[in-house]
Amino acid sequence: MMRFFFSKKILIWALLPITLVCFAFLYDDNNLFEISKNLEIFDNIFKTLHESYIDKPKSGQLMKTGIDAMLNSLDPYTVYISEDDIEDYRFQTTGVYAGIGGALERINGKIYITESYEDSPSLKNGLVTGSEILEVNGKSIKNLSVPDIISMVRGESGTTVKIKFIPFRSTTPVEKEITRQEIKSNNNVTYKILKNNIGYIRLQSFTDKCSDEIKKAINELKKQNCTAYLLDLRDNPGGLLQEAVAIVNIFVERNTEVVFTKGRTSNYYKSYKTLENATDIETPLCVLVNENSASAAEIVAGSLQDLDRAVIIGARSYGKGLVQNTVDLPYNTKLKLTIAKYYIPSGRCIQALDYSKRDKNGRVQSVPDSLITAFKTKHGRIVYDGAGITPDVLTKSEKISNIIADIQTQQMFFQYAYQYAIKNNTIKPVKDFAISDSDYEQFIKFLKENKYAFHPEGEDLLKEFKQTTNDDGTFEEIKTEYDKLITAMSNTQDTELKRHKDIIKEFIELNIINFYYYTKGKDEYLVYRDRELDSAIAVLIDKEKMKSILSIINNPNKPFNPEKKF
Repeated sequence: MMRFFFSKKILIWALLPITLVCFAFLYDDNNLFEISKNLEIFDNIFKTLHESYIDKPKSGQLMKTGIDAMLNSLDPYTVYISEDDIEDYRFQTTGVYAGIGGALERINGKIYITESYEDSPSLKNGLVTGSEILEVNGKSIKNLSVPDIISMVRGESGTTVKIKFIPFRSTTPVEKEITRQEIKSNNNVTYKILKNNIGYIRLQSFTDKCSDEIKKAINELKKQNCTAYLLDLRDNPGGLLQEAVAIVNIFVERNTEVVFTKGRTSNYYKSYKTLENATDIETPLCVLVNENSASAAEIVAGSLQDLDRAVIIGARSYGKGLVQNTVDLPYNTKLKLTIAKYYIPSGRCIQALDYSKRDKNGRVQSVPDSLITAFKTKHGRIVYDGAGITPDVLTKSEKISNIIADIQTQQMFFQYAYQYAIKNNTIKPVKDFAISDSDYEQFIKFLKENKYAFHPEGEDLLKEFKQTTNDDGTFEEIKTEYDKLITAMSNTQDTELKRHKDIIKEFIELNIINFYYYTKGKDEYLVYRDRELDSAIAVLIDKEKMKSILSIINNPNKPFNPEKKF
């Protein structure tokens, strides 16, 4: 082991001069010395740990921890992608993996299929929502983690995997040999005609060739005589920059600049323009965004806003204006690093956080109001940089209450829906399905029978407070008040279940629909119950309002006050 490590060290020092020559093009002599010094220190620490640390370190894990810690000091988008993570990375960028389709979770110690994808091998073989998996390729999965099971089920397209499972509504195990195939990320693009002939398109992430899917959706909606488009980018985390440009190209003319990037050197200055003739530059267009719309989603929304092609509706977007590039490393690993900022047609960058500036506690600072600048759209409307995309029409998004998130985390919605579906072979079509007040009372009873307990956010703080006061001997003095707080906290569950009854009912309905109509039915239900869509439709059908939003030229002499932009 010692001899092996010594030979590695010789190799490192043999390559070091070559590395430093490469660095010399970018750094001055002082920086070169700092690089050389710190590489030598790091090498000696790594060597000493392997020679002398009390427990034998795991080399790969130790190195990855060091790399991750180093990159964490920069920004959250600069990351090391190990060989173990490379397939997940490919799925994020392409939206495609080879498997049988579906999602699974461990619930009460058993592994269940919790989602069934349309036209997937699993669905065709009876492995539907609610089925319990017992074995994969003859091996019991009882004590395996969910990621380990997923890695066993996935494989090359065209190969087979044996799954032993108990089908939903059955007690008899069956084993089937299922052929893997390429699975597109679940319903990445969905579209349909809404009321008033509005063509609705939802994009979940910017994966490879998603622009082609959007174009196909546009053409299909045209055949159904749609009069306006509603592009839904809410909760879209972004993805491929080129796909964002291609999607904007559907709605704007050829040779229009959509975005340009600027980095430390001129090598990273690049302008991205539309390359093809537009599909539709006339039909009214609205884009829905929220606080989770980021990166490529903000490029699309922001550039369409800057070009006065679309009205943006919703809540202010996330504010990610950083560009990443991926560098291949040895041993099938990669480094994804931030290389530039992007700027949309008005010239603004919408990056909300400045990772180069942190406070004394290491917290990242937002761009201060004093540095936020006003820009103008194509028609002269005032827009701002430094804080995401601010919609032209703000809507109030519904926040998920803590009790709903807690019920979801404890998988109570799925378990209740499982029992409901066991008792009821069929339900009404998605648009007509709704549970009754009696069903809701049954759900409350189910929670009690399964000893569900809501843990408000303040509960852990109270427990810590009690421990602290016990330690310093002051608890007895405040015990009466503490007990009152605990009692009030214990009554929170009933109060919250009553207060959020309507929204909780919708979560129950969504989970029940999952057992009958699978992911396609869930997507359909979400559209029918989406209150923000109604707000967007109201804007789209009001031609005068659309025109006024997109054509008003703001007074260029109007003083800029960043405090009023929100």
